[in-house]
Amino acid sequence: MTVTRYAFIKANWHSHIVDRALEGFCELIPASQVDVFDVPGAFEMPLLARDLAQTGRYAAVAAAAFVVDGGIYRHDFVASAVVDGLMRAGMDSGVPVLSVSLTPHHYQETAHHNAIYEAHFVEKGREAANAALMIGKARAAVAA
Repeated sequence: MTVTRYAFIKANWHSHIVDRALEGFCELIPASQVDVFDVPGAFEMPLLARDLAQTGRYAAVAAAAFVVDGGIYRHDFVASAVVDGLMRAGMDSGVPVLSVSLTPHHYQETAHHNAIYEAHFVEKGREAANAALMIGKARAAVAA
């Protein structure tokens, strides 16, 4: 039986930007096949991604976050830890776990920057959906 459900995790920091990734994702994968989960921030995504992947209910798990340098943590440290955790979740579970995370070096909370990143997140969501579909086909071919 082929699994046709997908999990999409969204970090709530900068949700007005991050939520746009789900829009792009659902342009290729119907929203009726996507279960959405919100987490406080990027650090919480890998654990939930692993848990969701291990259920066997999902063909892939996508995780979206916007990690900016906020002065408390260095954003490169956070981004690295998150991407490493997401990769481990996929490797440990055998289910593709995709990162839709952006880590700009120079982000300012302005209308101009917000518009740029909102549009970019839509595109990144599309890319994640396309990757989920492609890896699903490739894995099905290997299993056949």
